[in-house]
Amino acid sequence: MTDITPICMMKAIKNPVEALGMRNAHIKDAVALCCYFAWLESNVGKIKITELSGAAKLQEFRKMQKDYVGDSFATISSVGAHGAIIHYHPDSSSDAEIVVDQMYLCDSGAQYRDGTTDVTRTLHFGTPTKFQKECYTKVLKGQLKLGRTIFPRKILSNYLDSFAREFLWQSGLDYAHGTGHGIGSYLNVHEGPIRMSWLPIPEDPGLEAGMFISNEPGYYQDGEFGIRIEDIVEVVNAQTPHNFSGRGFLTFDTVTLVPKMKKLIEIDMLTSEEIECLNKYHATCRKVVAPLLEQLGQNEAKQWLIRETEPIGR
Repeated sequence: MTDITPICMMKAIKNPVEALGMRNAHIKDAVALCCYFAWLESNVGKIKITELSGAAKLQEFRKMQKDYVGDSFATISSVGAHGAIIHYHPDSSSDAEIVVDQMYLCDSGAQYRDGTTDVTRTLHFGTPTKFQKECYTKVLKGQLKLGRTIFPRKILSNYLDSFAREFLWQSGLDYAHGTGHGIGSYLNVHEGPIRMSWLPIPEDPGLEAGMFISNEPGYYQDGEFGIRIEDIVEVVNAQTPHNFSGRGFLTFDTVTLVPKMKKLIEIDMLTSEEIECLNKYHATCRKVVAPLLEQLGQNEAKQWLIRETEPIGR
């Protein structure tokens, strides 16, 4: 085990230019993903779309974005039982058709000259089962809880991992991967030294403002479906009424701007605070991304975004 080098920390804590670039990269990626998901919704069940051809279509939309260089990793485009394989990658022998009656998990990312992205969304193009909606909502509740928590500066990230798992644990469910990983600025999509897991991480330097990390709880029903919701969040200073021992407190600001799938949400399982948080997030997605879709003439994607970001309520 070696000590963390100064260069390692300089990569982990983005300077203002790098942080702005990361935010801009995620806006561009949101445009591409909204185009892709709208295209899927219009075409699944009408034309044959497979895991591989879907991933290729997503890449087409990404290539339309300024300063796109390439994918940050091979797209995990997985339908049905393949979604339960956490790091599944389709190939010619496994390439399955995306169909209306099965869950579709898409974990993908891009390299832009101003930043690196990584985002996962889970969709259903037909009618999800009650159990699927319950599982998705528990994953979403955990992601929302972690995303809005406030914590002391330099806290070890494994102390926060259980926030994302709490609602799954209440039902005897869990997921067998970490909750978050660091991400580079036009560098590695998985980048140390920060990582969020239930396991202690000896080299973890603690969270600092300017770091970017993923927030990606999930649930996987073997042989049936997989659920993962992944955002990239920026560690930012929190405004608190007190400052114990002058330590400073932090929170997360979500830079991913892609709607969560309302069809999969069991609204009665959400608290008023969670509904407010989700509606606020969706309002930001619409405000930032819709004008860019309009500029590109992507009217179908714009209408999809508007529909998916309509406020929810009981």
